[in-house]
Amino acid sequence: MRKFLITTDGNSDLTEAYGREHQIRLIPLYYNMDGRIYGGDDVLPPEDFYNMMRAGKMPTTMAVNPEVVEKTFRSVLEDGYDILHIAFSSALSGSYNVAAMVGQQLEEAFPQAKIFVIDSLCASLGQGLLIHKANGMREKGASIEETAAWVEEHKGHICHQFTVDSLFHLFRGGRVSRTAAVLGTLVQVKPVLHVDDEGRLVAVGKVRGRKKSLNALVDKMAETIGSYRDENDIVFISHGDCLEDARYVADLVKERFGIEKFYIDMVNPTIGAHSGPGTVALFYLGDKR
Repeated sequence: MRKFLITTDGNSDLTEAYGREHQIRLIPLYYNMDGRIYGGDDVLPPEDFYNMMRAGKMPTTMAVNPEVVEKTFRSVLEDGYDILHIAFSSALSGSYNVAAMVGQQLEEAFPQAKIFVIDSLCASLGQGLLIHKANGMREKGASIEETAAWVEEHKGHICHQFTVDSLFHLFRGGRVSRTAAVLGTLVQVKPVLHVDDEGRLVAVGKVRGRKKSLNALVDKMAETIGSYRDENDIVFISHGDCLEDARYVADLVKERFGIEKFYIDMVNPTIGAHSGPGTVALFYLGDKR
């Protein structure tokens, strides 16, 4: 049986260090900030990225580059591994379609190899959590077929609950109306959103005040975790340069569910360009999204 590696795109919010430790190949994504292209080897520290946004700079994201995907896939195949690629939600990006196209093309050049490309219907560290679970199976000796089947079966059980500090960036991305963004800012309304079963970003509520919005994430977890309560040995949390708020949510989860282990990291720029500074997102396994 040939060994396999998991590949994914940068929207999984898994770090390069995590990728190196767990043999996960991360495909870089690119964005424009203040007239300069970042991504790959040219990295803008996330703290600088969010500070530039706070100062009024408006980043724009770029479509995934098929040549970069092909280079990554080809490198894995030439090293003698099969590929399980877990892509960012197709409802939010074209990353999955590009990876699927490249995978089909390379199957002709590497007929002995297996290439599975899965639409995760997930985002940020929700995608990262799915990959973390799948890679745990790989490390324990599961086959690529077994792991791919598990991912397909469980991807709809990766719950995403998140809130943002400002509605402005969601308005820029067409997620809320201008009126809602202006009124929300005036009265300190904070939206609570999730990623639905089709991988789309959907508002599920709104509360007044930052602390209530953070509490609401954990309330949503209580509503949706169901029979998966004991399956969550680790919970993932991402944030838009607001680590203390992320830790506050982690403390609430620990208090309410007894979960001790957390993976906390920043929302990467290609998602943060749309969600903005102050985003906090909570990811876990649950009965329903």
